[in-house]
Amino acid sequence: MSQEPRWLRVAREMNAMAQTGLAFSKDPFDQLRYERLRELAAELLAQGSAADYHVILESLRGDSGYATPKVDVRGAAFKDGRILLVREISDGMWTLPGGWADVNQTAAECVVREIAEESGFQARALKLAAVHDFQRRNRLHHKDSIYKLFFICELLGGAARPSAETSEVDFFARDALPPLSIGRSTAAQIERMFEHRADPTLATEFD
Repeated sequence: MSQEPRWLRVAREMNAMAQTGLAFSKDPFDQLRYERLRELAAELLAQGSAADYHVILESLRGDSGYATPKVDVRGAAFKDGRILLVREISDGMWTLPGGWADVNQTAAECVVREIAEESGFQARALKLAAVHDFQRRNRLHHKDSIYKLFFICELLGGAARPSAETSEVDFFARDALPPLSIGRSTAAQIERMFEHRADPTLATEFD
């Protein structure tokens, strides 16, 4: 399990309280208090991460409504015993195709779309293999609370094609994974997808 710094957990919860309070409070004095709470959360995040306070504050102000975890979907598709990975332009590392879930689409529809957009392959979601909490499964840290949904998918057609976000598309053997973009997919998560592929009776795992 990832050991997050205390300041990050406190700041994240403070900001969630501020965001939810600003969404529902009608009292102008409470609105001011919640806005101040958000400013304090931004200050704590800036001090802990050495990032710019104003940049962080504007980022926090970009979210509104009841504060909930963000949802990231990842698709594990296989060919000849190898797993489909894409290389991210942003960091030059490899990951399972996927990204943030979009509104008006089911989670399965989102992962199928992401595979098509990032790899060029058409796919079908077969099984929800895992729902992981980012903070518990990753040694990296993020200001947001994130749920990561991993699907076992079947390729239906298409061909490898990079995208605006990906520079390469390839299949990799279980024991020959490339350098990974671990904020998106860890080696342990990919290994678990191989296990789910080998044994479809495995139960969906969750934190």
